[in-house]
Amino acid sequence: MKSFPNPLTPPEEKYYIQKYTEGSLEAKHILIERNLRLVAHVMKKYQNLDEDPEDLLSIGTIGLIKAVTTFNPGKGNRLAAYASRCIENEILMHFRSRKKSAKEISLYEPIGTDREGNEIRLYDIIEADECDIPEKIDLRENIQKLYEKVESGLSQREKLVLKMRYGLYNSEEYTQREIARQLGISRSYVSRIEKSAVEKLREHFEEE
Repeated sequence: MKSFPNPLTPPEEKYYIQKYTEGSLEAKHILIERNLRLVAHVMKKYQNLDEDPEDLLSIGTIGLIKAVTTFNPGKGNRLAAYASRCIENEILMHFRSRKKSAKEISLYEPIGTDREGNEIRLYDIIEADECDIPEKIDLRENIQKLYEKVESGLSQREKLVLKMRYGLYNSEEYTQREIARQLGISRSYVSRIEKSAVEKLREHFEEE
């Protein structure tokens, strides 16, 4: 893997983000270049899935560029945290696009092996970042079946949390903190409800 520039320090990041918001394209390029190491870090978990590392790097960089151009510093998050999600989502979108060429897409279909030779399924990859589990489960892959399970297998509160968290039924997506504020409960409680709902859906699919 090629070497990358060192990441920006927090003060440097803040400075260049401010410059970019003022219209500096140079600042944008610096924010991208100095975060390329993050792309390499995120793509490591996919390096044994029969993918060209250079292709994954290019795909991840697209996610990084999207992160830089859409980042909102007013929300109080670091760019690196936001960019990591964008990079990983871009890579996962690539896998989903490739999988859609198959006759039937299954979250539990083997797609490769890890460093120890253990079989890896799409769901294993999706499950790696628990903050984004259902978001990373591409609901559109089997949307009718999944919605049926949501309606028949979840409580009203679980359905509400998943709907708000992941934009089900074409609704707006919210963070756990935003959902907690709207429902008047703690973020940790929202997280527990979300995990419970996802586990129920996972069990439904495994039973089939």
